[in-house]
Amino acid sequence: MKEMRLRHLAQVNPSAPAFDRLSADEDVTFLPMESVWPGSGLDISQHRKKSSVASGYTRFQDGDVLVPKITPTFEAGRAVLVDGLCNGTGAGTTELHVLRAGAGLDSRFLLYCMSSYHFLKKGEAEMYGVAGQKRVPDEFIRDFPVVLFSLEEQRRIADFLDAETARIGRMVEVARRLRDVLHERLEAQNAWFLRGAHISGERSVHPVLGELPDAWRALSLRRVIPRIGVGVVVDPSSYFAEDGVPFIRGSNVRPGGFDLDGVRFISELDSKKLCRSRLSEGDVVVVRAGYPGRAAVVPSELDGANCASILVLKKGKFLRSKFLEYYFNGPLGETYVSSVRYGAAQEQINVSHVVDFMIPVPSLVEQDSILKELGGHSAAVSEMDGLLSRQIALLAERRQDLITAAVTGQIEVATASGRGIEG
Repeated sequence: MKEMRLRHLAQVNPSAPAFDRLSADEDVTFLPMESVWPGSGLDISQHRKKSSVASGYTRFQDGDVLVPKITPTFEAGRAVLVDGLCNGTGAGTTELHVLRAGAGLDSRFLLYCMSSYHFLKKGEAEMYGVAGQKRVPDEFIRDFPVVLFSLEEQRRIADFLDAETARIGRMVEVARRLRDVLHERLEAQNAWFLRGAHISGERSVHPVLGELPDAWRALSLRRVIPRIGVGVVVDPSSYFAEDGVPFIRGSNVRPGGFDLDGVRFISELDSKKLCRSRLSEGDVVVVRAGYPGRAAVVPSELDGANCASILVLKKGKFLRSKFLEYYFNGPLGETYVSSVRYGAAQEQINVSHVVDFMIPVPSLVEQDSILKELGGHSAAVSEMDGLLSRQIALLAERRQDLITAAVTGQIEVATASGRGIEG
C-alpha cells in the first residue's frame, strides 16, 4: 500500500486561530498533563482566562489531536482528539505535540495512527534527552509514514475502531470493577475478623473500633509495642552509598510487602552508628509521609537493614507482627490515620499520633486463628487479582494490535469483527 509522510497530510504544531481570535478576558479550556487521558479519561473541565495562558503554554483547538511528547506518557499511548473545548480552543502543558488533520485526513483516523504500536515503538526509539526527561521530536512525527486510504475508507476504519475499542474498553472496565469489589470485600473481611465479629458472646462498643468481644482489650499502641521510632529524618540522602545494607524508604513499602527496585544503600559503618533506625525481622514499618499508614512486616532478608523517614514498630510480646500489619492496612488503622494525617503537598503522620492509636488485642492463640483465616482470604484474592490484571493487560494488547492492523491495512474492516486479531 502507498504511504505518505504525515507532514503532507497534517499540520504539526500549528498556530491556533480560534485561540488568537478571542479577547484576553474570555475563557479557554486548560489541559495539564494529568488531564490528558484517552477516551472518557480526557478531562476538559478546567478553564482559564486567555490572558493567563497566552504565553508559556501549548495552544490547540477543536478537532486537533494531542500527542504527549515526554516519557512515560508518550509510550503509554495517551494521544487524544479534543472536541467541545471552551470557546472551541484551549491551552495546556508544553509537553504536547499538536496535530491538525488536513483536508484529506480524518481526525479520528489520525488519532488511531498515533495510537498504533509501530508509531509508539518507533517514537520511543527516536526519543532524545536524559533518562526520565526524554522527548519525541516533532521531526519524527512529521516524517512518520501513514498508509494512504480514501477519506471514505479512513472514516470506515475509524467507525470500526470506535466500536471495537469501545467493546474492549467495556471488558476492561468490568475486570477493573471486579478487582475493586474483591479488594473491598477483603477489607471488609479484614475489619470483621480484627473486630472479632466471628466470635460469639457479650460485646462492648468502642467509639472508634466499634463492637469488640468483652474478652478482648482495646489498648493504645504505646502499651503493646516495646518501642515506636522513626528512621533517619535529617538529610537521609547524605548517607546514600553504592553498596552496604538496604536503606528502606517509604517508596519501598507496599501494603504487606516491600518493593526493592531502586532501593538505596547505606554503608555498614553508618548503619551501625544509626542503630535506633536499624530493622530486625518481625518489626513492622509504617509509611510516615506520602502514603501514610502503609505497613509491612520486616522479613528475614531485611534483618539488619536501615531505614529513612518511616515509622518502626518493634516486635513485642502482645501482638503478632502480621496482626499489626493487617491492622494498619485495613479499615481500623486507616480510620486513625485519616483522623491525624496532615499536609497539603504531602500527607504525613508522626510518632506522636501513632502511639495513641487504639488496637483490639485478643489472645495470641486467637490472633493466630485470625491470621490463618485472613491469610487464606488474602491468597485467594491475590490469585484472582493476578488473573484479572493479566486479562486487562491482554485486552490492552488486543486493542493496540487491532488499531495497528486496521490503520496499516492488514485487515479489511468491512468484514472484520476484530475478534480474531493475533498479537
